[in-house]
Amino acid sequence: MEENKYTQPQYVEEEYDEIDIMELLRKLFKEWRLIVKWCGIAAVVGLVVGFSLPKQYTVDSKLAPESVSRSGGGSLSSLASLAGINLGSVSTADAVYPDLYPDIVNSTPFVVELFPVQVEFKHKKELMTTDYYTYLKEYNKSPWWGAVVSAPMQALGWFMGLFREKPEKVEGYASLNPKELTYEQEKIAKAIRKSIVLSVDKKTSIISLTVTAQDPKVAARISEELISRLKTYVTNYRTEKSRQDLSYYETLYEESKAAYFESQQRYASYVDRNQGVILQRVKTEQERLQNEMNLNYQLYNACAQQLQSARAKVQQETPVFTIINPPQVPLQRTKPSKAKILFVCIFLGAMVAAVWILWGRDTIANFKKKDEEAAAPAKA
Repeated sequence: MEENKYTQPQYVEEEYDEIDIMELLRKLFKEWRLIVKWCGIAAVVGLVVGFSLPKQYTVDSKLAPESVSRSGGGSLSSLASLAGINLGSVSTADAVYPDLYPDIVNSTPFVVELFPVQVEFKHKKELMTTDYYTYLKEYNKSPWWGAVVSAPMQALGWFMGLFREKPEKVEGYASLNPKELTYEQEKIAKAIRKSIVLSVDKKTSIISLTVTAQDPKVAARISEELISRLKTYVTNYRTEKSRQDLSYYETLYEESKAAYFESQQRYASYVDRNQGVILQRVKTEQERLQNEMNLNYQLYNACAQQLQSARAKVQQETPVFTIINPPQVPLQRTKPSKAKILFVCIFLGAMVAAVWILWGRDTIANFKKKDEEAAAPAKA
């Protein structure tokens, strides 16, 4: 019999470099002056950044839209009920549902409608009123480093513009085409989109709207305008078909009314002219005019009923928005948080100093040593 030989697998012990935490802490403690120096420099940078950023005010508002579902059964519901089938739960959802509201608010046609909105704000302790476009263009502040960073690109654009055909310069929004915005208009539109945040809770359908501006009254005013325009947009969409039907029935009503009054006048005039006449043809014509008048009256009455029904349908299709938290003028700024900026800068300064002390300085020293060793044989 052959003996089964089992060879136990050999495990290769891997060597790991153990990190001595206490040694690292002692190394950092020896260089505490350098760490404090880096933290001081970072604190100065944090203060400069904190005081350079313009103040920002945020307005938060919430509203709940009315959920609308349109029955898909129609007149078939009564027939289906006879067969024991319930079509009451079959409905067609509205095409503009709350999940699309953020896309609607950020769309170009919606944003450019905010350009002429009049806003009131304080500038150098003076109360001023202008349109939202001019406010963002001339009175919105930016940090000083924005001009420094954009200066090279502006210089390059000016230099390249010397060799290009200069287009006709359009300032403001006097000639506004949402399909073809100018550079300035697109810049203002991006600033508006950046200042608006609209979100929808998928479980409760609660709409949260946040508007940020450098003036508290401007933030509140734009928030109110957005809510109003969003209501108008959704209302116009949902009632468009009903309003078209209403306009059609109003036209039919006016036409049937005029036809009825005209036939009534013809009948009355004919009867007045032929009083006491006993000719058969006179009676026949009178009956014809009377029947025509009655027919026009029935049509007039039916159109009047349809008109009232169309008006009721427009009212029924008009959605209702419940404002849970209306826009209010904020009393305190939300950005920038100088304490948070200062803490983050000091923390980053301490981390950079620690990395430099523990690894950075030694790594650079090793690179220099290798360069010296590589250069020594060449000299020899």
